[in-house]
Amino acid sequence: MTTLDVNRLDLEQITLPARNVQAYLSAFLRHRPLSENLKRAVEYALFGGGKLIRPILVIRCCEAVGGRPEQALPAAAAIEMVHTFSLVHDDLPAMDDDDLRRGRPTLHKQESEAMAVLAGDAMLSLSFELIATRMKSADTALEVIRELSVGTNDMIVGQVQDTLPTDPGDLDPIDRLEEIHKNKTGALLRAACRMGGICGGAPAAQLAALTRYAQAIGLMFQAVDDLLDVTSTPDELGKAVHKDSGRGKLTYPGVLGIEGTREQITGLHAQAHAELEDFDKRADPLRDLCDYLAVRQK
Repeated sequence: MTTLDVNRLDLEQITLPARNVQAYLSAFLRHRPLSENLKRAVEYALFGGGKLIRPILVIRCCEAVGGRPEQALPAAAAIEMVHTFSLVHDDLPAMDDDDLRRGRPTLHKQESEAMAVLAGDAMLSLSFELIATRMKSADTALEVIRELSVGTNDMIVGQVQDTLPTDPGDLDPIDRLEEIHKNKTGALLRAACRMGGICGGAPAAQLAALTRYAQAIGLMFQAVDDLLDVTSTPDELGKAVHKDSGRGKLTYPGVLGIEGTREQITGLHAQAHAELEDFDKRADPLRDLCDYLAVRQK
């Protein structure tokens, strides 16, 4: 894997926008009438200790192109709800059937399977309501909703490819793996970066560079995830391990081996940094976030 000065990374500074996003989400839910049991379930899922990488990317990409963080808060909060909805549904018995998420019982274990389905449904639709009602510019809101819609649907395509695969045709295993994860993992990361750039008024060239940056870190994120799945313990990771390989799913270590996966991470890390070469110091948080994602341990 890539050699980085991990001690240089200030994780608290890298993830600083997460606090504002959580406060924004909390205030939104406080003023949005929901039944008490539904609100409890949504809050359990949303505020369960996640890394908030996607909303952080929205904020940091907005800043990188010269925007202000507050311009991107609705988009950042919305994408966290979509991501959390996907995790809640992914954990269900009909999907991955997981008992543990972020070191706690999954939502269907904490509440019920029916409530987990409904809470996931609610978070998905609330995300678009939040953008439509909280963004000041209707034109920007429309662009952001388009990006989030495309990202969400591509993510679902990836989940189908991963969970209910069809005949891969002539694709090599590594090409098939990348196709799955450009959708399943990469789609929301790509949407996050593009949403942030749109909120900050990015010109076309910058938006294209942020898109390529997102594509590189999306594959890198999944490669690290797959590596941790075979090298970590449930206590370290906060969720079950060895589950994908045990179900016969394509994984980076399964296709490339552990050392090959580490080399893949190194190459994708370099690609992501290269896409930020024409950005100034305002993109430093994106560079640091890329470094953190390459060496994260959970």
